[in-house]
Amino acid sequence: MRNPRLVASLSRQTLTLIREGETVRTYQISTAKNGAGERIGSGCTPRGHHVIRAKIGASCPVGTVFIGRRATGEIYSSKLAEQFQRRDWILTRILWLRGCEQGRNRFGEVDTMRRYIYIHGCPDTEPMGVPASHGCIRMRNADIVELFDLVESGTPVLVEP
Repeated sequence: MRNPRLVASLSRQTLTLIREGETVRTYQISTAKNGAGERIGSGCTPRGHHVIRAKIGASCPVGTVFIGRRATGEIYSSKLAEQFQRRDWILTRILWLRGCEQGRNRFGEVDTMRRYIYIHGCPDTEPMGVPASHGCIRMRNADIVELFDLVESGTPVLVEP
């Protein structure tokens, strides 16, 4: 796909894939329960200009569980959820974000990449369209699989209020 970019809207809880000025696809998402913010430890979704730093999980089955960006060998299930009730489930695919604005979302106490902010899959039982994450941008598993195949590392991502 030529010159794609992503725009995440915190107020609308949507992620839009744009190519050559045209909307290609819009997905419902879930951003941080704590709202917008850039500081390490805030549990907020960082605003501003980012890029996809890395794509993780290309050949993994839907529902693959990731911890520390590594597949655990588990596939998400209600039984696994019951066993590990406190996990922040990162599933299926990861698009790891890097901030582009020094002092706003890059370097120091506001570094998006050091905060491990991703666009990633989550359990399909989690609500979309409402802020509920710990800072990342959550998507339905089918949606993150589709998006993953439509973008590359280096794709611009704007997170706007």
